[in-house]
Amino acid sequence: MKAPARTDNVVPLADGPADVHLAHPTGPGPWPVLIFYMDAPGIRDELHRMAARFAAAGYCVVLPNLFYRAGLGFRLPRDCTDPSAPSHQRMVELFMSLSVPQVMSDTAALLDWLETQPAADTGRIGTLGYCMSGRFALAAAQKWPHQVRAAASVYGTGLVTEEAESPHRLAAAAPGNIYVAFAELDQHAPAAHAAPMREAFQAAGREAEVEVLPGVDHGFGFAERPTYDERASEHVWGKLLALFQRSLP
Repeated sequence: MKAPARTDNVVPLADGPADVHLAHPTGPGPWPVLIFYMDAPGIRDELHRMAARFAAAGYCVVLPNLFYRAGLGFRLPRDCTDPSAPSHQRMVELFMSLSVPQVMSDTAALLDWLETQPAADTGRIGTLGYCMSGRFALAAAQKWPHQVRAAASVYGTGLVTEEAESPHRLAAAAPGNIYVAFAELDQHAPAAHAAPMREAFQAAGREAEVEVLPGVDHGFGFAERPTYDERASEHVWGKLLALFQRSLP
C-alpha cells in the first residue's frame, strides 16, 4: 500500500473552528473511520505518525485538536508533561476544562463534516482515546450506537466514577465491541478500575476485553515519553488493529 494521504483541515466544531488532521489510504474509498481522540499533551507530530500508521492499515483516521477553544492551531510545548515545567499547569487546566458533553458536541460536528469527505465511510466507525480521551471514545460508542461499532481506551483517566453516566457505565450500554487497557503502575488511571469496569459489563450481560498490562506506567504507549514500553505498546497496537478489523469489516 502506498503512503497514506494526509491533510490538515479547519473544521467548525461546537464552539468554533478547529484544526483537524485527516489520514487515509490512497486509492478508491471510502474507508472505515477511526476517530482518534488526542491525549492531554495535545496535537503533535507523534500523534500524526500514529494516525498514519492506522491509515496504512486501511482506515480513514480523523484527529481533532480538542484544545481548539484555546485558539485555532493551539499547541502545548514539548515539556508540558514535566511537572516542574510552567506549561504543565496549562496542560492540566486545559484537560480539566473538557467534559464528555463538550467533546460529544464536537464529535457530532465532526461527524457532519466527515459526511462531506469521500474517503470516509461514516457507517463504520471506531473510536480510540489515550489518557484523558479514553472516556470520550467510550462515550461516543454509547451515543452513536448505529455508527460506532468499536471503541478503545488505553490508560484512560476518569473511566470509573460514582455518576450515573460514568464512562464505564456508558461503555457497558454500548452495543459495539470494547477494548480497555490499564497500566499496572498507573496513578492517573488506576489499574484497580479494571474490576468495576468488568463488573459493569457483566451486569449488562455484555462482554468486553479489559486487561491490565503488568509492570508499565501511564504513557507507555508513546515513544517520546519516559515511561514508554515498546513491548506493551506493540501489544496494544495488535489488540487495537484486531478490534477494528473484526468490528469494521
